[in-house]
Amino acid sequence: MTVESTAARKPRRSSTGGSKRAGAKKAAPQKSTEPELVQLLTPEGKRVKSAKTAEYEAYVADITAEELRGLYRDMVLTRRFDAEATALQRQGELGLWASLLGQEAAQIGSGRATRDDDYVFPTYREHGVAWCRGVDPTNLLGMFRGVNNGGWDPNSNNFHLYTIVIGSQTLHATGYAMGVAKDGADSAVIAYFGDGASSQGDVAESFTFSAVYNAPVVFFCQNNQWAISEPTEKQTRVPLYQRAQGYGFPGVRVDGNDVLAVLAVTKWALERARDGEGPALIEAFTYRMGAHTTSDDPSKYRSDDERIAWEAKDPILRLRAYLESEGHANESFFSELDDESEALGKRVREVVRAMPDPDLMAIFENAYADGHALVDEERAQFAAYQASFADAPAAGEVK
Repeated sequence: MTVESTAARKPRRSSTGGSKRAGAKKAAPQKSTEPELVQLLTPEGKRVKSAKTAEYEAYVADITAEELRGLYRDMVLTRRFDAEATALQRQGELGLWASLLGQEAAQIGSGRATRDDDYVFPTYREHGVAWCRGVDPTNLLGMFRGVNNGGWDPNSNNFHLYTIVIGSQTLHATGYAMGVAKDGADSAVIAYFGDGASSQGDVAESFTFSAVYNAPVVFFCQNNQWAISEPTEKQTRVPLYQRAQGYGFPGVRVDGNDVLAVLAVTKWALERARDGEGPALIEAFTYRMGAHTTSDDPSKYRSDDERIAWEAKDPILRLRAYLESEGHANESFFSELDDESEALGKRVREVVRAMPDPDLMAIFENAYADGHALVDEERAQFAAYQASFADAPAAGEVK
């Protein structure tokens, strides 16, 4: 065989280095394996046990009827508060509101798994977790009404202020957890974020640092299927919990509408963090029943059929069915809770409408310790603008 004939048999290379072969097809993308889902309570309210969930069942094996009623109460009152806040925004009392409708089990289950000395870093939708940490619900509304920049002291409840910047709180949580480890404390840190935030670089950096420094932090991702109008499948090729493997720590997907499963899995993750075993990622597989915020219209990008299918998995109805079937709650309990729920809604309305307007000039305070020429100039311009209105208060006066 001649050299020329050997060369003739070699495939020609394209400019990109690939072979040009007739009829060559693109390799089909590999499909991820079916993700395992930790579930202890079915949508019909039936307890389930399996070898797959045995490790987590131990964390709720001795839960009492009173504690079950407490979880149900937490979810009902949180939903009532959330509904009232949405109504207040529609009435012009709040500038914006991010509803948690449908995510009550993910938040109450994880929130009740924390200890008082654990530290929580939320996004802007963790109203149920705030409830579990003892933050007065009305304090959550000041920022959305525009009368303060937070509304509570983070260190009084170990519950950080709401974070509007997507994903940045995971960095704060990781740094705090690294400090906890250096202090030798046996507490843990939990950071909340959504499926959309999981695409942010801040979250990836948090995973890296927490793994390398073995930080006692639990990353709790509420996968509510939509990052505003972007579905999860357009953000990732694998289930979110599997991302943890690439960073060297465990990831678990839990039924986010099952409050018992969420409670159990979060207890597991927090305990291993306190024991020095490092970070873990929990993906709470749930659904955002309402809009991303009150400025959003979900009917523009998702179907009614999808929403209806998830309504059948309602976390509150699920636990109620279990309570009734096991005889753990009677009609008197549900009736009294309805009354308590309405009383909460009434109190929220009254407190919000009574919130005083802030000092309009306060926005310029505390920007710099010793003052700043540009801030002084802006303050004077703003004061002049406010004074141009006939009914404007004097500078520094609260209207």
